[in-house]
Amino acid sequence: MPRTYPIEKTRNIGIIAHIDAGKTTVSERVLFYTGVSHKIGEVHEGDTVMDWMEQERERGITITSAATTAFWVPTYRKGDKNFEHRINLIDTPGHIDFTVEVKRSLRVLDGAVVVFDGVAGVEPQSETNWHYADEYRVPRICFINKLDRMGASFERSFASIRERLTPNAFPVQLPIGSESDFRGVIDLLQRKAFEFQGEKGERVVEIPVPEGMKAEVEKHRQEIIEAIVENDNALMEKYLAGEEIPLDGLRHALRKATIDNKIVPVFTGSALKNKGVQLVLDAVVDYLPSPLDLPPVKGTDPKTGNEIERKADDSEPFTGLAFKIANDPYVGSLTYFRNYAGILKRGSYVLNATKNEQERIGRIVRMHANQREEVEEIYSGEIAAIVGLKNTGTGDTLCSPDSPIILEKIVFPEPVIGIRIEPRTKADQEKMGIALHRLADEDPTFRVAGDSETGETIISGMGELHLEIIVDRMKREFGVEANVGRPQVAYKETISGEAEAEGKYIRQSGGRGQYGHVWVRVKPLERGQGFVFVNQIKGGIIPNEFIPAVEKGVKEAIDKGVLAHYPMVDVEATLYDGSFHEVDSSEAAFKIAGSMAFQEASKRAKPIILEPIMNVQVIIPQDFLGETTGDLNSKRGRIETINDRANIKVIDAKVPLSEMFGYATGLRSLTQGRGSFSMEFYKYEPAPQNVAQLIIEGKKK
Repeated sequence: MPRTYPIEKTRNIGIIAHIDAGKTTVSERVLFYTGVSHKIGEVHEGDTVMDWMEQERERGITITSAATTAFWVPTYRKGDKNFEHRINLIDTPGHIDFTVEVKRSLRVLDGAVVVFDGVAGVEPQSETNWHYADEYRVPRICFINKLDRMGASFERSFASIRERLTPNAFPVQLPIGSESDFRGVIDLLQRKAFEFQGEKGERVVEIPVPEGMKAEVEKHRQEIIEAIVENDNALMEKYLAGEEIPLDGLRHALRKATIDNKIVPVFTGSALKNKGVQLVLDAVVDYLPSPLDLPPVKGTDPKTGNEIERKADDSEPFTGLAFKIANDPYVGSLTYFRNYAGILKRGSYVLNATKNEQERIGRIVRMHANQREEVEEIYSGEIAAIVGLKNTGTGDTLCSPDSPIILEKIVFPEPVIGIRIEPRTKADQEKMGIALHRLADEDPTFRVAGDSETGETIISGMGELHLEIIVDRMKREFGVEANVGRPQVAYKETISGEAEAEGKYIRQSGGRGQYGHVWVRVKPLERGQGFVFVNQIKGGIIPNEFIPAVEKGVKEAIDKGVLAHYPMVDVEATLYDGSFHEVDSSEAAFKIAGSMAFQEASKRAKPIILEPIMNVQVIIPQDFLGETTGDLNSKRGRIETINDRANIKVIDAKVPLSEMFGYATGLRSLTQGRGSFSMEFYKYEPAPQNVAQLIIEGKKK
């Protein structure tokens, strides 16, 4: 079956934002105007298409990224089918606990629409998502939403984007009116004003530019045109010669500058009031890249380690990246993937190059939120899902068996909070193992571990809400009832000095004995570097076949720290001496010796406890500033900035996670229910001595 849509008319875009900026409302309008859905779903009514999970509809938040395919002809082309584009759209969550969804979606998207709340402007999660987009060099456009709300200000929100995210942001539209008077937008490049008429704002109607705004329009138009021509020498010459640059020339140059991340165009509107979304769709088509506009994807050859490139071309060998695993109640396991090169056909075999295993492609589906359309093949530059892959996980590369390649993996943050969980009945026990295993396959930031001392199961994740949703999904999707303990902080241990120690394991008990003998040196690494094992054995004083066993022993010891049995991080262990016995030495003996030496050396190397510190933003009315800052100080918080936003105060602070349990309730009572806060993981820092002592004693109890 030939390709129905040329690759240059394909757009793979994501919608990203802080929680409550109106992302899902924007997505629902996109589906309505592009004809995917025939009614507009509303978050507050719990009938959205993109938020299809029960938990999402109940809470009015997005939890998993939903993918859908839509088609769009720009409004200024008046329905000419020759200009129809296919848009693969991913609506991502805004809540920090589900940050993994944003990160893995940005890894496979070509462009993004970043949505901001017109009252709040840039919020903490907007910054985190923006940095992820920078990391993957994703071109983006901004949409300042909710301009109809009380206290909304386009100028203030735009200034916060410029100050906190990028100086390269430029308005391409201005709003007409604000708050309850907001009625339309002015397109600066065209010098035209538009209103959105009809029951659902479906008619985009040109109106005269208001007389009082003409000077402002010219001022802002001048700014965006100067920014555009700076990136295009031919246009610069015309501009300096005083010539009028044609609209198509401006659009073409702005597109190139946006794709190169040199300009971020800013649009505006109110998705809830059906104003402005069609013009954002025009901008997606006009300014965000097709797969052809981006450099070829790079990877390494698993055999040689050399770098190889694959172009977005159907004639190249198939190359795809699995970016999300989902359990679908109707078809089982779904693997979402981005096809970077070549064609994937149903019934073919592919290589999972990351795990060096073959997989058969049974069914391929194109997703429309939770509806599925079966297809025979997927072309380069498209996003789809495969049903029933056995061994493929998030971040694995799928490719043609004849041309193996491994694409760059996605790195996920470590969980910071854990809870103990136990099945209520014997029947739940068996089902719980399966449920947790499936949920961990889906979500790389969710971990399951057994506590060998107590025999309990501990699940860890990114926050209280994250774990609450996991437990809720276990109950609804897998029918598992479980008792849940209190949330606990995921502390870590490390060392602050250098030390060395000997590990000797000798057993003599009739017949063959056991002999393993090693010397290990440990030293601290910088925060975030993990664990490094160095082998410095020379001259065969320990035979090569026993070295991996020593490393394995050290790795097992690292999972159980020496102070309070928390995992150890940021440590380098060097094996530099030892001895062996011709007959009695074995892998098992060297594994135990490695573990003993590492533990002893760690005890001598000034071990310390690390605790997770959170970025906390608290938003309160002015009157409660004193009590709120005093309360944060009492929680060992470091207050970094206090800013004004309209008539409220915004406090940014760094606070240990252990002090933040139950903060929502405390803040409500401090501020008569008018304060709100958001927090996200910042980094691990050494816990003060008195706190560390309490942690160690608490663990021993």
